[in-house]
Amino acid sequence: MSIHYGRWSFDGRPVATDLDRAFSLLSSPVRNDIQVYRAEGGVGILSQTETQPLLTNSGAILTWDGRLDNREELLSEYRLSKDSSDAAIAAAGFERQGTRSFRKLLGDWALVLWNPDLRTLFLAKDFLGPRRLYYSADQDGITWSSLLDPLVLLRESSPTIDNEYVAGWIFSFPTSERTPYAGIHSVPPASFVELQPGTCRGQTYWQFDSQKTIRYTRDADYEEHFRNVFSESVRRRLRSDGPVLAELSGGMDSSSIVCVADSLVSLGRAETPSLDTVSYFNDAEPNWDERPYFTLVEEQRGRTGFHIEANWEPLFARDPSAMRFLASPADLAVLPNLDQELTRYVLTHGNRVLLSGIGGDEMMGGVPTPAPELADLLAGGNVGRLAHQLKIWSLSVRKPWLHLFCEAVSGFLPVWRWLRPKQGRLMPWFAPSFLERHGDAARGYSKRWRVLGNPPSFQENLATLRGLQGQLAACPITADGACAKTYPYLDRDLLEFLFAIAREQLVRPGHRRSLMRRALAGIVPNPILSRRRKAFVARAPLVAMLAHRDRLLDLRREMISASLGMVDPRQFGCALERAMRGEATPVIPLVRTILLEQWFRQLFHRGLLWTSVSPALTGLPNPTLRPPLRGHRRPSLEPETLPVERR
Repeated sequence: MSIHYGRWSFDGRPVATDLDRAFSLLSSPVRNDIQVYRAEGGVGILSQTETQPLLTNSGAILTWDGRLDNREELLSEYRLSKDSSDAAIAAAGFERQGTRSFRKLLGDWALVLWNPDLRTLFLAKDFLGPRRLYYSADQDGITWSSLLDPLVLLRESSPTIDNEYVAGWIFSFPTSERTPYAGIHSVPPASFVELQPGTCRGQTYWQFDSQKTIRYTRDADYEEHFRNVFSESVRRRLRSDGPVLAELSGGMDSSSIVCVADSLVSLGRAETPSLDTVSYFNDAEPNWDERPYFTLVEEQRGRTGFHIEANWEPLFARDPSAMRFLASPADLAVLPNLDQELTRYVLTHGNRVLLSGIGGDEMMGGVPTPAPELADLLAGGNVGRLAHQLKIWSLSVRKPWLHLFCEAVSGFLPVWRWLRPKQGRLMPWFAPSFLERHGDAARGYSKRWRVLGNPPSFQENLATLRGLQGQLAACPITADGACAKTYPYLDRDLLEFLFAIAREQLVRPGHRRSLMRRALAGIVPNPILSRRRKAFVARAPLVAMLAHRDRLLDLRREMISASLGMVDPRQFGCALERAMRGEATPVIPLVRTILLEQWFRQLFHRGLLWTSVSPALTGLPNPTLRPPLRGHRRPSLEPETLPVERR
């Protein structure tokens, strides 16, 4: 991941001071090669890449962070030399086709292009959006960055918390265009933002085609097609001049990536000298003993990977007043020792790419529900086939066919009527007014299927992808950004294939992940392919909470999240005690509430947050409002939004 930062001053004044402040903030032992570029018209840019920013033939300036997968195709189309950089290819496309060229750029990328003739700034991302690109606008200019930190710390006044983002993060994940701060935005996936003084227009440049279908007469043809597109997805992400690192958890997703990558390396089809693996374990977690499974893959490949013990206790032992600045509550969700050891390993071994199995479970049929398939038959009026599938699924999952039918029908009905009270009962420590105002975010922005238009299974695929896009946008940056994380299961070509085939290829009665298991037989060790479900962490967080019982229970006495109207401290304390006694409690929202409170406190101690708290927490002589770090504007607690015209 490359670091980029820029500032455009509308009145054309020099931005040297802004660049100097950002340079001091962004420089680190990992990021010690940041270049400074000053252009005419009040534009200044910081870039971690020596060859950027790139000056195009027309005088436009481009910065690029990412990987271009269809280089050969575009080199031929744009008639460029083979040694052209990915940034040069993107610039050539924009010179010829403008924003229409963005849809042709396959890979993980984010770009910024400044056109001095039009006095226009373009910010764009690929369809998935794993590369970060944020921006904020004020009356004097526009600032953009691949990290949130400078946009928050270099503001003239304290930032405003976006409560919608907080609600989304606590319960699932927020939408990909939101950040924890109102007025600071993330460029949405598959979109570009066009910025001029006083205007901000966003436009989607690409979307999946619901009319595309792939049908074969034999299962073997689907299996061969899947092997081809999945192998190509992995191969694209092995492009690196150093060893590639892959997460190996012992589950089907990460194991399949490693096994396919090994076959590509052995065949000489990978642009990397070698492939390393990193695995996480916790011997105290009875439900998360992954060693027998990831060691199976290590034995097959003849190499032992790097193992890190996942220790949860430091997660709850941090002192917010001594914590380094963390721009997002999600940044606190990384286990401190895990991130430190991974960073040391990456810097020592020169890994620049990290392969992740995120998306495999969601996109490959990991959840064995027949509801989308049955809904397709219901919407299409295929009564005979619907009755047949209801019977088969009913016998497989041992549920009455009427229940399965009702589950399929419920997807077409409004979701809020039964989900809202259920959520309130499960997590009573959240203030009812907070849940009421931000109910959509708390429910993961669930929407009902439409009877007309795209098939329900296609609608469900898009909804799942939107959730994953939000998850990736909120994921913390690991290894201090030295290693770019990439996701083979979320490759555009692979997803187009998965969205175009019949769902019964992915999930069959009694066979979750049917296509994946069939296609990778003989490539991935059979004990992994035949696992019913991967284990999950359940006990370790509760044990860590118990070890810090007094510290955590003290949180309820002066909760900033309570003063902001989000949490009921009494109910929160009761939920903590229930969890520590081993009673049924939703662990993930409870842990995230603790992390949210830690995050608020580190913002508070930096003077970045207004709230009324006691002297015991603030260290101030009076229980008053904490003054902002800079400026004199008191921010509101409700989110503000920059008007964006969607075209």
